Amino acid sequence: MSSSNDMQQGRSQQDTQDRGDRQKGGAGSRTLMRPDAAPVAIETDKGQTRIAADVVAKIAALAARDIPGVYSMGGGIARRVGQLRSLIPGATEAATTGVSVEVGERQAAIDLNLVTWYGQSIVDVSDAVRRSVAGQVEGMTGLEVVAVNVQVDDIHVESSDKQQQ
Repeated sequence: MSSSNDMQQGRSQQDTQDRGDRQKGGAGSRTLMRPDAAPVAIETDKGQTRIAADVVAKIAALAARDIPGVYSMGGGIARRVGQLRSLIPGATEAATTGVSVEVGERQAAIDLNLVTWYGQSIVDVSDAVRRSVAGQVEGMTGLEVVAVNVQVDDIHVESSDKQQQ
């Protein structure tokens, strides 16, 4: 009985010490995260900055869409849902369609699903997307981007009706 109380008291003292170390920014600090909390990207003696995975996904999506040759993003079903949403007045396409991310404390891995224009070099477009996404995410968040995986799901061919207009 006494050893159980001693163990609980020891854990309580260690938890208190860990909280104090984190508050002081001590070298022995460790990060305890709630499961729903965003990972820690920046930790200083004055506090922590947490960046949600959705923020990283949005940065990646915007950076990818800026590249010439990218027609749209998302797999077939996601694109169809986006098209349906665009028909609803006031609705917009989800900013992170076609993007999935895994974010750790200091690193991020990003998966993108793209549709390119017919006639564009898929290799050149995917390389440009990879460079742009990694640069924007690293520059804006301070996270190291360890992988940007690009999957080209389709190519867009402009119809002759649109060419005549």
